[in-house]
Amino acid sequence: MYSKEVAIPEGITADVSGNKVKTAGQKGSLEKTFIMAPGMRMQKSDSKIVITVESERKKVRAIVGTVAAHIRNMIDGVTSGYSYRLRICYSHFPVTVKIEKDKVVIQNFLGSRTPRVAQILSGVEVKAEGSDIVVTGIDVDKVSQTAANIEQACRIVGFDKRRFQDGIFLVSREG
Repeated sequence: MYSKEVAIPEGITADVSGNKVKTAGQKGSLEKTFIMAPGMRMQKSDSKIVITVESERKKVRAIVGTVAAHIRNMIDGVTSGYSYRLRICYSHFPVTVKIEKDKVVIQNFLGSRTPRVAQILSGVEVKAEGSDIVVTGIDVDKVSQTAANIEQACRIVGFDKRRFQDGIFLVSREG
C-alpha cells in the first residue's frame, strides 16, 4: 500500500468526489478531473487529501505523485495565483503587440505583413506593459500554456537563429 498526503491550509476549501477535486480560496476556485490508476483512491480526511494505491509498482507510484503535485498546484493557484513575464526582443523590425479578447496579435515580426496570432486560454489575463507581456491566472496549466502559445507564435523558421534573435521569450515565473 502506497500513499501520499497533501495538506490543505487554512482558508482553503477542498472537496473530493471520486476522481474529481475542487478547491476554492481567495483568488477563485478550480476543479480538475484526474485519470486514476487501477486501485487508486482519493479521500479527504481532516485538513488533508490522502491518495492511496494498492500496487507498489514504480509507474503507479509515479502517478500518485503526479496527482498530488497537481492538487498542490491547485491549492497554490487559489491562494496566490501564477504570473509569467515574457519579454519582447527585436533588433531588425519594431514589433507591436495587441491584446484582443481571446488572442494576442503580434504585428511586424521580422517585417512580415501577416500578423502572428497566439490564443489566450479561458481564465487567463494577459497585459502588455512596454516591452513586457504579463500572463496571470490561478490555473498553472492554462497560464503556462498561454505563455507557450505566445512564445511559439514568434518561432523563427527559415532564418539563421544565430543572427535573427528576435522573438518573445519567457523571463520569469512567479507563484
